[in-house]
Amino acid sequence: MEWKELRNMKDVNELLISFGYFHDSCMKELHMWSEHYVHEDLSMYLSAELDHKVRILFHRQDTSPSAIELMFEEVTEINIIPSPQNYDSIIWEATFIYNESMFYWADIGGWKPEQHSEKKSSWLSAKKVSWRDASDWMGKDLRYGARE
Repeated sequence: MEWKELRNMKDVNELLISFGYFHDSCMKELHMWSEHYVHEDLSMYLSAELDHKVRILFHRQDTSPSAIELMFEEVTEINIIPSPQNYDSIIWEATFIYNESMFYWADIGGWKPEQHSEKKSSWLSAKKVSWRDASDWMGKDLRYGARE
């Protein structure tokens, strides 16, 4: 599975077309990490860079591809809202834009960066984004870690 870097809005549009604008998809898994850590001697390392990364696995009810993985690097903001009880988690259409050297992804169509303070949808922004076909990762198995 080879990563393809998104560089501009043309690349974003090609991905949106390839993955059907995320229609009938769902966010299967999300993994976030940074370069911050505590050494065995309890001293701490904290990077001064934008070092947060997020990987998200999406499944959809279609083929070619039926699943993709997005890698967001230099994440600046993230807002994840789980679906409420008795509500499905289907993404009908996502927003994915490149604006002023920043990528924005949101789980609703028509979302705009100015809406970032609204807590009604899941969205994130990052300076770098790559994607790859993950169609071999369909099904309920977890890919980013164990259930426990």
